Amino acid sequence: MKKILPLLILAALYFAYELNRDAPPTSQPSPAVAESVLQQAYANRQSDVQVRGVATVVKVLRDDLQGSRHQRFIVELPSGQTLLVSHNIDLAPRVEGIRAGDRVEFFGEYEWNDRGGVIHWTHHDPAGRHVGGWLKHRGQIYQ
Repeated sequence: MKKILPLLILAALYFAYELNRDAPPTSQPSPAVAESVLQQAYANRQSDVQVRGVATVVKVLRDDLQGSRHQRFIVELPSGQTLLVSHNIDLAPRVEGIRAGDRVEFFGEYEWNDRGGVIHWTHHDPAGRHVGGWLKHRGQIYQ
C-alpha cells in the first residue's frame, strides 16, 4: 500500500491538471511573467509558443475573409511590444464591441514576425489536437 499511494496521488494530480489546463482564467496572469515569455519569444524568433497575457487594444482591423474568417486587432503590452491578434470567428464567437483602449486577456499560440508577432489559436480545437485558447474582454470569455 505504501508503494501504491504515491502513484495514486501523482495520477490524481495529473488528471486534475489535464481537466483544468484549457480552462478560462480564474485570476489575472502575472503581467511580468507573460511579458517576459513574449519578449523572449520575439528576441529568439520563436514560434509555436503557447502564451497567456494581458494587453491594450491599439487598433481594430478589418476581418480577414480569406479562407477561415478571422477577427483581427493589434494589442500593445506594457513593454511597448505590439502583437496582432488573429481570432478565428468560424470556430469561436466574435469579440463584440472591442475598440482601441480596451484591455484584453489572451491565451493562444505565438508566432514570430518582425512586427512583434501574432497570437492565434484563441479558440477551441474541434479536432481536439491542439490546446484550446481564449480571449477575455469585459469579463466575457470567447473560445
